[in-house]
Amino acid sequence: MITEIPDGNASLEDRILGGLDAEQREVASTLTGPLCVLAGAGTGKTRAITHRIAYGVHSGVYSPQRLLAVTFTARAAAEMRSRLRDLGAGNVQARTFHAAALRQLQFFWPQAVGGTLPNLLDHKAQMIAEAARRLRLSTDRASIRDLASEIEWAKVSMLTPANYLENAQDRGNPGGFDLTAVARVFQSYEDVKTDRNVIDFEDVLLITVGILQEDPKVAATVREQYRHFVVDEYQDVSPLQQRLLELWLGGRDELCVVGDASQTIYSFTGASPKHLLGFKAMYPNANVVKLIRDYRSTPQVVQLANDLLAGRRSGGPVADAAWAAPLKLVAQRAAGPLPQFTECSDDEAEAATVAQKIRALLDSGVPASEIAVLFRTNGQSEAYEQALASAGIGYQLRGGERFFARKEVRDAILQLRAATRAVAESSPQPLGQIVRDIVASLGYTDSAPHSGGALRERWESLAALVALADELVLSRGTAFSLADFVNELQERSLAQHAPTVQGVTLASLHAAKGLEWDAVFLVGLCEGLMPISFADTPEAVDEERRLLYVGITRAREHLSLSWSTARTPGGRANRKPSRFLDGLRPDSVATSAARGKGPAPRRKAAVPASCRVCGSMLSTGAERKVGRCSQCPPTYEEQTFTALREWRRDVAQSADVPAFVVFTDATLTAIAEARPSSLEELARLAGVGPSKLERYGEAVLTVLAESDAL
Repeated sequence: MITEIPDGNASLEDRILGGLDAEQREVASTLTGPLCVLAGAGTGKTRAITHRIAYGVHSGVYSPQRLLAVTFTARAAAEMRSRLRDLGAGNVQARTFHAAALRQLQFFWPQAVGGTLPNLLDHKAQMIAEAARRLRLSTDRASIRDLASEIEWAKVSMLTPANYLENAQDRGNPGGFDLTAVARVFQSYEDVKTDRNVIDFEDVLLITVGILQEDPKVAATVREQYRHFVVDEYQDVSPLQQRLLELWLGGRDELCVVGDASQTIYSFTGASPKHLLGFKAMYPNANVVKLIRDYRSTPQVVQLANDLLAGRRSGGPVADAAWAAPLKLVAQRAAGPLPQFTECSDDEAEAATVAQKIRALLDSGVPASEIAVLFRTNGQSEAYEQALASAGIGYQLRGGERFFARKEVRDAILQLRAATRAVAESSPQPLGQIVRDIVASLGYTDSAPHSGGALRERWESLAALVALADELVLSRGTAFSLADFVNELQERSLAQHAPTVQGVTLASLHAAKGLEWDAVFLVGLCEGLMPISFADTPEAVDEERRLLYVGITRAREHLSLSWSTARTPGGRANRKPSRFLDGLRPDSVATSAARGKGPAPRRKAAVPASCRVCGSMLSTGAERKVGRCSQCPPTYEEQTFTALREWRRDVAQSADVPAFVVFTDATLTAIAEARPSSLEELARLAGVGPSKLERYGEAVLTVLAESDAL
């Protein structure tokens, strides 16, 4: 990455565009008109657009004060600003939609509305609880959280309490309430805010949109101020954000958008890829550039990601199917290890197995900060916290206490700020050593403490500050001073752009978006968790698939995918691996078929509802599995059934599980009576799922063949 605009005789084009690949270079050198960048995971999209902005600024096409770069998280905006500073374009504004709108609202409120801007509400919970009490509705923490999410969805979808009901018929029962009750809570919440003279984050966007629509002078001022726009993660834009963007543009087309429909994972918040997928229809003369060279992951990881999305449309119905098709990544890194697939007996065993594998990675030299355990729901983290703690492995829970809120970090920043008055700018010591000397009084040492717990966590926080100082000197040059470092920390604190902390990261798949690690463990990949149980529509299941895709593409080199067959030790082994792993797991039936090792099983036929012998209706699950009522005699040969029972007994004893965990009596009877001669025929029987077919299929066929020979 270019870290500064060097002096010398090299042309501006060589200095800024020289290190880019052909597609990135096309993005960075296309400075005018509408531009759509379809950028796959790990393809260097941020690099491409920051170099585009820098090239436009240094070539005089852009005035840095008249370009606005917009993204979706404060962390991403801070990262973009940091890169732009490194490229000599530090005056360009890079903000979130909310931050940009709030800045405008604060400036224009007095003239457009008058008076003082209401206070901004940080959290909705208290106001929603009050709104529910006014309606005499009983709520708890979970229902309040769900109601808050629903109200946020409604507002970014530009719905009001009056028209919410007619537009939310497919939203289920948020917080356990029917939609009529939700609409009443929505209205009551708005009333509470008015009474308290506060606005929420969605109001910031809504009011800004209202002012720009109603006040031509304000709209003209904003459009004069900003002439060029760049929007990152455009697949996550909501209808409200899209409307605000359109009002900023005012009919102009100086817009560059960047996104990947295959990474749309926030539909539940109102995000929609339709604006990205419809960009060409909106701007017929737009240039479209696809970034597909993956510089992040090994070919093995990239292949798995591609296979997961193979044949899937990533963005929903659009006129041009080719436009909506998932990007097929092309790996640029050297080969690495194959992804590992692991089945465990229960959640506790899965967590212990993951901890063992992490210990092996640490022993091989992989830093703890380059390892992540990703799960579908936050409730899954506890088992991994316990397993890592038992193994003496430090970890950080993403979404826990924020880095800049930690006491040792706040104390360190205070001491660093105080030291700027005492440390001469011309001090011969490098910045890294100055920082080390200052934070030593707070417990920092060059070597990590051997103990764990609070002492280790404190050291890791201080070590992260030291490492950041070293990193910034490398990127900004030796002139980067202690005062500059303190200012950088202040900005990062406001944006919650934390430095890297030494410790294994535990995070949900949603929280992992935009991050990457050398080693990633995707855990709990069983039906009901991936896809989640409430994903009950094709669209919801497709989003779960995209969520797993995001998880896979976080890994640079090591990737492990695991699941358990039971929730608790000794529990019933009734869990099945995620359907998304079908055909991806080595030696699975679908994968074997793809490799020419045999046909894939057909979809199971419907279970018969009447006895195949006497024709009477079947009343129990066991009867339906066998296809015969209990009054009719069995049709299997005794020696075959006996051989199958003995085989099942031996397998169960070897695995230390009850016999029914291998196959129930009803399934064993169905096998003995049907006498399948291939995996395809065996897969058609009720009670023989993909997991059991993979684990026991060949052995069952061998037992049947041997009994035939007797």
